[in-house]
Amino acid sequence: MSSSALEELQAVACDVHVTDDELVVSLADGRRVSAPLVWFPRLLHASPEARADWRLIGDGIGIHWSQIDEDISVKGLLRGIPSIEFKPSGGRGAQ
Repeated sequence: MSSSALEELQAVACDVHVTDDELVVSLADGRRVSAPLVWFPRLLHASPEARADWRLIGDGIGIHWSQIDEDISVKGLLRGIPSIEFKPSGGRGAQ
């Protein structure tokens, strides 16, 4: 097993903070992972109250927001995977 795969297996969230621009997840091993909020449209458009209403699932392998029916995995964050609802705009190759 590669060290990257081992890090993903051991990565569990212990705290979550959502700003106007970022999702920031603190991991139990001391790391912090952040991603642009635009990657998660449901969170982006949610009220501050809905963003703050989260709970850890699967002993910290994921985060769930019940008011907006959003689930995000720590593994996905570590891999840089946005929500399937994310629609990139512009950039190279855009027609």
